[in-house]
Amino acid sequence: MTDSAIRKIVIVGGGTAGWMTAAPLALKLGKSREIVLVESPEIGTVGVGEATLPTIRYFNLALGLDGADFVRKTQATFKLGIEFKDWGHVGNRFFHGFGDFGPPIEHRSPYQYWLRLSREFKDMPSYEEWSMATAMARKHRFAPPHGDQPAASNAYSYAFHFDAGLYAAYLRDYAMRRGVARIEGMITGVEQHPDSGFITAVKLRDGRRVEGDLFIDCSGFRGLLIEGVYQAGYDDWSAMLPCNSALAVPCEKAGEPAPYTLSTARSAGWTWRIPLQHRTGNGHVYCDGFTTDEAASRVLLAGLDGRALDEPRKLRFTTGRRRKSWIKNCVAIGLSSGFLEPLESTSINIIENAVGWLLDYFPDRYCRPELADEFNRLVAQRFEFVRDFIILHYKVTRRDDSEFWRYCADMPIPDTLRHQIELFRETGRVVIHDPEGFSVASHVSILAGLGVVPKADDPLIDLMDQRKLHAHFHKVRESIARTVDAMPGHGQYLAHLTGAPPAEGLAA
Repeated sequence: MTDSAIRKIVIVGGGTAGWMTAAPLALKLGKSREIVLVESPEIGTVGVGEATLPTIRYFNLALGLDGADFVRKTQATFKLGIEFKDWGHVGNRFFHGFGDFGPPIEHRSPYQYWLRLSREFKDMPSYEEWSMATAMARKHRFAPPHGDQPAASNAYSYAFHFDAGLYAAYLRDYAMRRGVARIEGMITGVEQHPDSGFITAVKLRDGRRVEGDLFIDCSGFRGLLIEGVYQAGYDDWSAMLPCNSALAVPCEKAGEPAPYTLSTARSAGWTWRIPLQHRTGNGHVYCDGFTTDEAASRVLLAGLDGRALDEPRKLRFTTGRRRKSWIKNCVAIGLSSGFLEPLESTSINIIENAVGWLLDYFPDRYCRPELADEFNRLVAQRFEFVRDFIILHYKVTRRDDSEFWRYCADMPIPDTLRHQIELFRETGRVVIHDPEGFSVASHVSILAGLGVVPKADDPLIDLMDQRKLHAHFHKVRESIARTVDAMPGHGQYLAHLTGAPPAEGLAA
């Protein structure tokens, strides 16, 4: 180890972000660096990030986690995508599945060819029938893709629903077995070097000092270090994403858990339903400028499919991101770096990315600003890409039944998103600004699901014989249906994996 090497890392805050940061650092650095995590039981964690994207499988795989043990310990269920209800217009229902709409045809999206056939054959089934994930979700079936590797080329993928508190505890045990020290205490002060401004220690209420070379701020919305010490500033995106409040409440599970998240648009926001093995997570994201907390609570509780297990817990937030997530020797990860509502389950994914980039650009004790600049560029870019995808759900709407939805239809949006919408509306093409983010199929799911019908087709698809094309689509659809019918039910698969008895009323 060189004289300039980082010797001690201090993670401020536990919860999902803190322990998702600690676990990979412990695995990668082993005992070559001292890693300490400081958390206080007096400070609650948000703990409602219970739905994920398929990238969580990369994260778990990189840690070497046992899949069955992870599912048992976190009360996890499988997630094939999100069903959207009443988005676009009341009565609308569509599915954003993890996967594509069949194999590419002559290197072009099969959706383009489906679009041509749908214009020529009025009885053409919905494009969703060529989505394996959607077909599985509709029938509550589940089996992992062949090979079950995140990088495998398959027609569908999957993620997880899990209890965020149990996942944090699972990673805490993992990290501590690999040498991470946990210190319990309330931080009341921060010490800085008089010349460089680098953080040198955090002070606890009982008088203890925790010194370090690199400080990672996982303190949540308050941004104890990144904002409290360095005043990083915050880009407020409320004008484009007006929801600023959430209520969360668990309820008793009702029957077999569905292998997908349910998102239902409401008059001033939307509600979620996330099925776990032991309970169902529910929440209502809304704008308090268009409804009251009391009315939002009534909407949430009226939509539960089981007995509420607690009183709704209220959260306030401002959508946006820190202008910088890395300043000097402080790196913000998780809610301390920014917040986007969990409409597409991106919060944990952004943590995954940030931890990965921290390892990619891991500094020495000088924490050269060029490393921070690149990290900040990547984090800012990811937040903006996800922001645009979430705004898309609100902007493309025909709902005019409430002041909230009329505002969304008229609100300003980024030029990058406007270009994406207009390109699809005019030509059926999808532009992808983030190759590592949401795919062409994901954008098609949302745009087409919300009712955007392209005015024109790709002219090159006219070169294919119509009869051959129709036969190909018929064959793929039949193959998907046969494959799904042969799969076990989602509850059956969970019971087999965890060794638990099937739920009451579940076929053996």
